[in-house]
Amino acid sequence: MTDIYVVGVGMTPFGRMLDVDLKTMTRIAVEAAFADAGITKDAVEAAWFANAAQGHMEKQHMIRGQIALRSMGIGGIPVVNVENACASGASAFNLAVTNLRAGESDVVLAVGAEKLFSRDKALMFGSFDGARDVADADCIHSQLMALGEGIVAPEGSTSDKPYSVFMDVYAAFARFHMKTFGTTQRQIAAVSAKNHIHSVENPLSQFRVAYTTDEVLAAPPITYPLTLPMCSPISDGAAAAVLMTEAGLRRHGIDKSRAIKVLASVIQTGSDRAPSDVANHVTAVGARRAYEKAGIDPKDVSVAEVHDATAVGEIIQIENLGLVPFGDGGPASERGDTTIGGRIPVNPSGGLESKGHPVGATGIAQIYELVGQLRGEAGARQVEGARIAVAENGGGLHGIEEAVACITILGKN
Repeated sequence: MTDIYVVGVGMTPFGRMLDVDLKTMTRIAVEAAFADAGITKDAVEAAWFANAAQGHMEKQHMIRGQIALRSMGIGGIPVVNVENACASGASAFNLAVTNLRAGESDVVLAVGAEKLFSRDKALMFGSFDGARDVADADCIHSQLMALGEGIVAPEGSTSDKPYSVFMDVYAAFARFHMKTFGTTQRQIAAVSAKNHIHSVENPLSQFRVAYTTDEVLAAPPITYPLTLPMCSPISDGAAAAVLMTEAGLRRHGIDKSRAIKVLASVIQTGSDRAPSDVANHVTAVGARRAYEKAGIDPKDVSVAEVHDATAVGEIIQIENLGLVPFGDGGPASERGDTTIGGRIPVNPSGGLESKGHPVGATGIAQIYELVGQLRGEAGARQVEGARIAVAENGGGLHGIEEAVACITILGKN
C-alpha cells in the first residue's frame, strides 16, 4: 500500500474574529501550510474543504470550498466540500488520504475553516441545533436524561444564560459516567485545569490563562456537572494540511525527515447499543479499526489530541481509545497521567476547551498539533520522545453517542 505523508501544516490563531472573514482565514492557514511544505499552490492536484456552519451563519451553501480557495488563486482542480458536524476537518483529511492511496493524486490539500462567533447569540448558538435528529428531538432528550438518572443537579448549577444544546448532551454523558464508574466533578475539573495550563504555551490558543482545579470548580456553572472553563468556547479559525505520496515527495524535493507518515485514518459511524455496552461506543469501535490498520497497540501511543468539547469528553475518549481502562479516565486525569510529562500526554495544545473549537477546522488543527509534536517542534509544550500520535475528532449526536468519529494515527519517520 502507498505510504502517505503530511508534509506541511498551517493554522490561524483561534478566537473571536469579527473583522476577519472566512476567505482570509482560509488563505492564512493554507499559505502557512504551503510555506511549511516548501511548495506553491500550483503543486496541489485536489482539495477537500471542511466547514459545518457557513450555510447557517452566512447563507453560503453548496460551493463554500470553491469560493474560499478560488479567492486565493486555487482553481482548475477537484475541490470537494465536506460537512460532517464537528468531525468535518478529520473527515476532509480522511478523504484526502483516500484519494492519495487510490493513486488519483500525489499532492493534495485538506483545509477546515469556520466563522461561528456573532453578536447575534440566537444565530450563533442555533448553528449547533441541526447536528442531531431534529425530527425526533423530544425522544432524544428523553434518552439523554435517562442516561443521567440518579445524579441530582445541585440547586444553582445551571446557567440562566444561553449556551449550546450540546452542553446538555455532554452533561448527560457526564452524569452517566459518574453513576456508572464513580467519576467525580473534581476529576472532570482536573481535566479542564490541565488543558488550560497546556494552552498557556500555545500561541495560537484562544485562551492562555491557567486555572487550578479549585478555580474550575468555583467558576460559573453551565449545566451540572459542567462549569464554564470545562466547556469549549465559540471560536473562529482555520487549519490546513498538505499531504503527499512518495512520488509527490520525490517530485517536489521534499525533505522526508520532516514528513510525518499517516499510519491510519478511519471514519466510523455509530450503531444502536445499550448505554452499558461502552466497549462498542462509536469511538471505541473506530479506534480498534485504526490500531489494526496501523499495526500498533494503544500502549504504543506517545501523545493524543482528543475531542474535548467538554472536559468529560476527554475522560470518555481516552477510555474509548484504550489509553486507559474503562472507568479509569477520571482517576488517571486526577493523578496527572495525561499532563505533559505524564504517562500519556493528552491535548498538549490545550484542547478544544482552551485552544478553541471552530467546528470545521478542529480536526485539522489536531493534525497541526500532532505533526509539530512528532517533528519535535512544539516548543515548551513538547512531549519528549513522541513517535506515534493519535487524534480523535467526533461530531454530532445520534442516539446516545456521537453520530460520527474520526481516528487518525500518525508516525514519526
